[in-house]
Amino acid sequence: MNFLKFYILIFCTLFLFSYSNLMAYEESNYEVVSSNKIYEIRKYSDRLAVETITTSQNNSFRKLFNYISGANKDNKEIKMTTPVTQIETEGKMTMQFYLPSKYNIENAPSPSRSDIKIVNIEGGYYAVIKYSGRTSDKNFIKHKNILKNELVKNNVLVLSQPIKATYNGPFTLPIFRRNEAMFKVNF
Repeated sequence: MNFLKFYILIFCTLFLFSYSNLMAYEESNYEVVSSNKIYEIRKYSDRLAVETITTSQNNSFRKLFNYISGANKDNKEIKMTTPVTQIETEGKMTMQFYLPSKYNIENAPSPSRSDIKIVNIEGGYYAVIKYSGRTSDKNFIKHKNILKNELVKNNVLVLSQPIKATYNGPFTLPIFRRNEAMFKVNF
């Protein structure tokens, strides 16, 4: 019986750590303009991001993490925000970290690497499906296909490549993770 209490205590601790970890980051603002049982349509305003384009997902994350950790021309640390997004186009992966809302193009620290850029992500309407679990390609592909099929069925025009959005760190239990597949749409 003591083992059961121990495992319950561990589970509760991990849950609280995972939940508090999720709540610690500023998230991109949006308005839900439509929803159904499978997906929602969100309206986003323009957002500022730092991005890099490479063929290696892990290399991209490290470059962007170093930028927000102070490896920029101003040696300024920047708070992490959510989500981290990834878009694959023509065999190359674009990864983006959104900058906190207090930054604009004039006051964002300049990258010290030529392969990192500050970009404005144009606002608009995005169809989004939420899912939990691992951030694996298999899990993402499954959910982006569900979303795309529903959008086609509902005559919603897709305007972008699929976007993978992750909200939690690697130490969050998969059951508590928030992931999303999204498409920019004409709505």
